[in-house]
Amino acid sequence: MVSIIIPTYNEEKALPKTLQVLCSQPGEFETILVDGGSTDRTRAVVADHISLAQYSVLSTIQLITAPKGRASQMNAGAKQASGEWLLFLHADTILPDGAIQRLNEMEADQSIQAGGFMHRFSGDDWRLKVISFLDNFRCTRSRVIYGDQALFVRRTLFEQLGGFPNQKILEDVAFCERIIQVTNPLLLSPPVVTDARKFIKMGIWRSFVRVLLIILHVEYRLPVLPRTFFQDVR
Repeated sequence: MVSIIIPTYNEEKALPKTLQVLCSQPGEFETILVDGGSTDRTRAVVADHISLAQYSVLSTIQLITAPKGRASQMNAGAKQASGEWLLFLHADTILPDGAIQRLNEMEADQSIQAGGFMHRFSGDDWRLKVISFLDNFRCTRSRVIYGDQALFVRRTLFEQLGGFPNQKILEDVAFCERIIQVTNPLLLSPPVVTDARKFIKMGIWRSFVRVLLIILHVEYRLPVLPRTFFQDVR
């Protein structure tokens, strides 16, 4: 079974579509949403989908809370999980059709311990396509999977590595750097699709430069970027 862990904080805009697509996926899975203190309708959106999920025999949805912060929230969700696979999904990211069933089928293959998906943004803006291309190229070369690529890892390996480090930024990168020391993550396609609204709201070129700086920071161990560089955009 796959345990899908979704950290949420004021995600009422993107979350409905993410859950709608998720609930239509074939396969055996559970969904654990971990809220970090949302002040919008995020919890109400989850409650609506919990009511719908009660009619499914293959999937369940539950909502828990944890201190705000992706590392804290994802670690809390992992503690509640019962699946062989832990899949960490951003609230604004859509899994490709058949993704869960594919993971179900891979459960017996112990040579696969972790992985993620190729990535693209919603919409047709060429600048966003360039950003996704660069990110996919980076990931293909380094095998360091970012959080918006739906990282999945076997629960035993996640526990062995101690979960996500308790840091406010780039916890996904730090954890995946631990993963690649013990296994070679599998990179799957078709890609996951992330809602582009945050990049558009911030400004695509500004977002483009931001992504490049993050890549350079991670690849070449540049000085730590300021916390304001990772501001929340809703």
